[in-house]
Amino acid sequence: MTFIRCIDPVDAEGKLKSLYAKVAAPDGEVDQILKAHSLRPHTLEGHMALYKAVLHHSANAIPKWLLETIGVQVSLLNQCEYCVVHHWHGLKRLCLEADNIVAWLKSDQVTAPDTITPGIQALLDYTEKLTTHPQAIASQDVERCRSAGWTDGQVLEANQVAAYFAYANRTVLGLGVKPVEQSLGLSPSGDSWQHG
Repeated sequence: MTFIRCIDPVDAEGKLKSLYAKVAAPDGEVDQILKAHSLRPHTLEGHMALYKAVLHHSANAIPKWLLETIGVQVSLLNQCEYCVVHHWHGLKRLCLEADNIVAWLKSDQVTAPDTITPGIQALLDYTEKLTTHPQAIASQDVERCRSAGWTDGQVLEANQVAAYFAYANRTVLGLGVKPVEQSLGLSPSGDSWQHG
């Protein structure tokens, strides 16, 4: 399901087998985006370390549903259907308004769902600009987030989620990763990613 050869979990050996055991869903399935790293297990390890740190770390101050929303937003802007579908399902587990939020992100409508407050809109404007025109980001964009009530640490979190999804989207699109029948929206268990 990619442009390059991938090693299935049943054929994995050594470090790859160990990494697959850490990232497998409850049913034992490994996401296609992770299988795409199978020829270079060290990049799978790095990918998961970044993913867990930016989206699933307990020290994050932005609510997880909003981090997932940023992920869906960036993936829509990059036209990465694989990541949109996966993280839309993750968002549904966290937010009752998930479908309305994603419908709004997909449309040109100005009126946002009630869940999207002016403060959240300011952060989403920042991550949209970072995704579509990163060279145009200026201190005023961060100041707008501060004025909307976000701390510098929270702006950093939003920045890192947007940057991670730019990386993930390009991994998927550049290697031809296609979705298959599997559980969607699940992240590997555990708060941190242990190297080894």
